[in-house]
Amino acid sequence: MANLKEVKERITSVVSTQQITKAMKMVSAAKLRRAQDKIVQMRPYSQKLTAILNNVSAASESQADIVYAQKREIKNVLIVPVTSDKGLCGAFNTNIIKASMATINTQFAGENVTVMPIGKKAFDAYKKRDFNMITDFSDLFLDLTFDKVRAAAERAMEGYASGEFDQVIVVYNEFKNVATQIVRAEQFLPMENTATEGEQVAAANNEVDYILEPSREYIIEELVPTSLKIQFYKAVLESNASEHGARMTAMDKATENAGELLKDLRLLYNRSRQAAITNEILEIVAGAEALGGN
Repeated sequence: MANLKEVKERITSVVSTQQITKAMKMVSAAKLRRAQDKIVQMRPYSQKLTAILNNVSAASESQADIVYAQKREIKNVLIVPVTSDKGLCGAFNTNIIKASMATINTQFAGENVTVMPIGKKAFDAYKKRDFNMITDFSDLFLDLTFDKVRAAAERAMEGYASGEFDQVIVVYNEFKNVATQIVRAEQFLPMENTATEGEQVAAANNEVDYILEPSREYIIEELVPTSLKIQFYKAVLESNASEHGARMTAMDKATENAGELLKDLRLLYNRSRQAAITNEILEIVAGAEALGGN
């Protein structure tokens, strides 16, 4: 039978761990609510802004002149993996690293790849690998604001406009619900027209009419950078909400596992204690019988 002292120490240790996982679950639940509210509010704005840009540019011959839409031969690629700063969130970070490496190995094998990690886990993973890195935004989640995310988006956009990069891919977790996060590897640049075929036909036939001042070209020139920055910010917010959802789920499961382990340990403790008491009684009875025989 197991030593009673060892079992009791294990029970104490598991109880302490369970208290920590419960607390982390509650903290993640509170953070998730705020992060979820942000992404829910951002999605309609991002979708509407993209729809306006698609409708305006679909009927415009100047779309080919947009620097962020110009397609070039792919020689230099920028990968932007978005992870968290902390662990204890299940496979959240591992999935991003795997998806990023799969994208690099399958789509850009042999190309010059640069990585701009967002989140300390991505930075830690890629600093061990032989890649060019832009590390200015690895601590972005320490104080997540639009201004900081905009700076990261502008760095990628400037690199593309100058010809430093020929394609930019953002890899992040899209928030679906608390238990489900979907890994996305989306092309950030060159930008693509995401309008449906019906929307494109309507724009071409002038069925979607806008009064544009001072000109269509100027509006597109202003809308494109704004739309790209909002799109980048949306991806970061999706990842932030997904992180808290994944950690909440992981801590909930850890708390349940700790509860199951406590049941087994307490059962083992009671059995060991009962066996020890039984042995003591047997020793006392044996001793009494020996004294009585003498």
